[in-house]
Amino acid sequence: MDVTEAQIIAALLEFFDREQATDEDFDRLALRIFAYQFENNQPYRRFAAARGRTPLAVRSWRDIPAVPIDAFKDLTLSCRPTEGIEHVFMTSGTTRGGQRGRSYHPTLAVYDRSMILNFRQRFMQGLDRMQGQDRIRMGILFPDEQAMPNSSLAHYLALARRECGTPDSEGFIDEAGLATARLLAAMAHAEARGEPYALLGASYSFVHLLDELQRQGRRFALPPGSRILDTGGFKGQSRELAADEFYDALSAGLGVPRERCINMYGMTELSTQFYDWGNETCPPVKSGPHWIRSRVVNPLTGQDVPAGETGVLVHHDLAHFNSVSAILTEDAGIIVPGGFRLLGRVDGADSKGCSVAVEEFLKAARG
Repeated sequence: MDVTEAQIIAALLEFFDREQATDEDFDRLALRIFAYQFENNQPYRRFAAARGRTPLAVRSWRDIPAVPIDAFKDLTLSCRPTEGIEHVFMTSGTTRGGQRGRSYHPTLAVYDRSMILNFRQRFMQGLDRMQGQDRIRMGILFPDEQAMPNSSLAHYLALARRECGTPDSEGFIDEAGLATARLLAAMAHAEARGEPYALLGASYSFVHLLDELQRQGRRFALPPGSRILDTGGFKGQSRELAADEFYDALSAGLGVPRERCINMYGMTELSTQFYDWGNETCPPVKSGPHWIRSRVVNPLTGQDVPAGETGVLVHHDLAHFNSVSAILTEDAGIIVPGGFRLLGRVDGADSKGCSVAVEEFLKAARG
């Protein structure tokens, strides 16, 4: 019997609300979603069929074929016809000659639930909920949804502020750039009142803040419970910093210990984010909730590399139901107990392997 979009959404929302899930639970829903995507996403169907991976042949989420992430720039990957879909997230377009990958969301109910549940557990942990402190004052160092309506990060940060921020939370990026004076005043206010403060935004925005603090010769000692979330790297929009140098500078300049400096690893082509438990040591272990799983593979074969070896990360995100759930990234990693270590962009043979994987996918998907 064909599975409908409404049934998939209902199953996902119920799955998210579970405290945990067994391997069998994950497999069951992953195979159901694969059957839905195979039926309704024609480029993906052609690719999977060319590899002999049909709903009748696949028995585990590990056998569901992964789409190279670059393919989102070349093909429309959506189970629903894209006409009329209001929620379209686009990649930044900083590579591949400005081509932008697109991710289509017929509803944001799944994306939003995935984000909020995961964010509360991973970034908000440690607040004293027994005393009603389930929100924290936030400073957002990224443009808002009005400025960037197709940015998944702008939407993510808007959700964080709405669901977990106090009413006096505010954004500090405007058409002129970083609103430094307002931001420093907000941090000084939090410091004087002894109230925890959270800064969230693109990694490169924090570099601009650190440079301004150095220029003014200022430092802060944000109160206990304060925390930082950075994401996205530097993307040529600031000077590059090695991870240890970056988190040392954040801790020294803002008074937030490195274990409270959390990096979020996400992408437009997924609907779920990964977090670490702070950056006291680098690279930290990253992990996600029970509705996303990761593998490390040889990009040419798609097979898992031996345990403990470096390969290319594949993420299987059940929340990304309208497109494809299995994504072959261009990120190097290694599986470790509790998650994986992110080692940066692939290079050498793995980089060539990812390019070949894209060519093979496009050839099969276009028939």
